[in-house]
Amino acid sequence: MIEKHIILEDADPIVFYGVGNANLQMVKALYPKLRIVARGNVLRVMGDEEQMAEFEENVERMQKHCLHYNSMNEEDILRIVKGEKRELEAEKNVIVYSTQGRPIVARSKNQQRLVEAFQQDDMVFAIGPAGSGKTYTSIALAVRALKNKEVRKIILSRPAVEAGEKLGFLPGDMKDKIDPYLQPLYDALEDMIPVSRLQEMMEQKVIQIAPLAFMRGRTLNDAVVILDEAQNTTIPQLKMFLTRMGMNTKMVITGDMTQVDLPHSTQSGLIHAMRILQGVKGISFIQTDKGDILRHKLVTKIVEAYEREASSNPPIGEKKGGPAKS
Repeated sequence: MIEKHIILEDADPIVFYGVGNANLQMVKALYPKLRIVARGNVLRVMGDEEQMAEFEENVERMQKHCLHYNSMNEEDILRIVKGEKRELEAEKNVIVYSTQGRPIVARSKNQQRLVEAFQQDDMVFAIGPAGSGKTYTSIALAVRALKNKEVRKIILSRPAVEAGEKLGFLPGDMKDKIDPYLQPLYDALEDMIPVSRLQEMMEQKVIQIAPLAFMRGRTLNDAVVILDEAQNTTIPQLKMFLTRMGMNTKMVITGDMTQVDLPHSTQSGLIHAMRILQGVKGISFIQTDKGDILRHKLVTKIVEAYEREASSNPPIGEKKGGPAKS
């Protein structure tokens, strides 16, 4: 009889063990010659040496399954133990799986163009209206790259620009004041990575979420770096961000030209970058539109109404039909 300790390094123990430890009970039933005791992310296993070797191999397969699909049930365990492979044909367009096991895919033509641009180029600008899936799709691509060990970390950033509210009047310390600006990024991550695992990855700085000002002076290597709400950056801020790019790094810059919250005298860095970086090899520009909006149907109607109003009454300092001057 031998004893081994197996550490669940990649899989979230909650997903691995199942609701009410149902998965763990199934594993124990399939290996009656082994005594299996679970404590946190450690499996203490005692028993027959031959069956132990098979058990270790299958636990590794189960971990990979949990990491990829964010779920595992008794049927999955049986298939893994029997050596059967899951049908992959329906998965070819899946970016990642949500924490509920739901496949996350590109749901529009322009979202698919974003996926393809991310695979092809190291820097992608995704521009379009609210709800068109720019940020969500970008974060899904980043999570996939991290899970596939193509990069070592994900870095998400936003400019902390006030949209009518005053930052100084928010309660708490600086982190408390900044977090509301970053909440949409947390929301997307929590949809794709189990909460306990996400917290662990953030504590280890595998996933970093920070205001744009915190990027100054850094060189970002082996990472997917996403800048959200880039329309609210100034020209120097966006230049600073883009020049943080290091080796084996991909950057995605998202923004909505219709939601610039900068003072009227300040030009958006995103508008400036789109003008001067067009045609640079290795940089893609993806334009989403109201046809890509996947929120409530009223969101599309709201966007259309604002577009009509903007075309008939351009903002101060902007010529009718010309680019926004923020």
